[in-house]
Amino acid sequence: MYEKYWKLADNPFRNTPDPQYFYFARQYEEALARALYVVTEGQGAMLLTGDCGCGKTLLTRVLVDELDPARFEVALIPYPNLEPQELLGELLRQFGFDIAGLSKPEMFERMEKFLWANHRRGSRTLVIVDEGQVVHNDATLEEIRLLLNFQQDREFSLTLILVGQPELRERIESLPQLSQRLTVKYHLLGLNDDDARNYLRHRLSVAGGTGEIFTKGAEDLIIASAGGVPRNLNYLSDLALFTGFGKSVPLVDEELVQEVIADRRLQSGEPVA
Repeated sequence: MYEKYWKLADNPFRNTPDPQYFYFARQYEEALARALYVVTEGQGAMLLTGDCGCGKTLLTRVLVDELDPARFEVALIPYPNLEPQELLGELLRQFGFDIAGLSKPEMFERMEKFLWANHRRGSRTLVIVDEGQVVHNDATLEEIRLLLNFQQDREFSLTLILVGQPELRERIESLPQLSQRLTVKYHLLGLNDDDARNYLRHRLSVAGGTGEIFTKGAEDLIIASAGGVPRNLNYLSDLALFTGFGKSVPLVDEELVQEVIADRRLQSGEPVA
């Protein structure tokens, strides 16, 4: 809605996992490098955790974009609070199988044959389980662990990346049979102030911005209020651009951002100073 007014080609602050907007802060580069190592070297499994809105899902999308689709079969489970057989069935469905009427042993047999065929032609299989903290059934986590039993020629036939909020790490640590199978564990922290500022400018640049839109004071206030969380940075910046467009201001300044923050607190029921 406001893109033309701010001379942008796209909305820079949508809270959707679009890889073109990924900002390579050092910790995200490190997380991506470790994920690529686990996947390309067939190292079994990785646990990626971080607070809500810190960019975990976007990082997995960037990971998939880095992989050669001719060499990697990828399945994504975005909401894994499933029964064990439902989880296995969803994986097979994503890999192109008709699972109607199949028993669980038959599903395992199909999966084993599929993985073996991939291995023979030099292809790898990746399963990404996002929002892992919503899995409440230990039997489902055990089913996830059992996927790592598929191995060929001393290599894992399937690579697993478990993604979730910090409570997922605590849950997994209480299940040593699963925790011990995770080759790499990495926790994403919030962005520091310098990275947060570069993040905002990066997204504006990707969206086609060429001139100043936010004053430094406006940036400072957004960064302080967002607490280093990319989702919060996006939300506040988007509202600021929309409000500035509505007011026909030449720049988003500190006063306008203060107004946006006060309105957000009011709408959420927080006390407004």
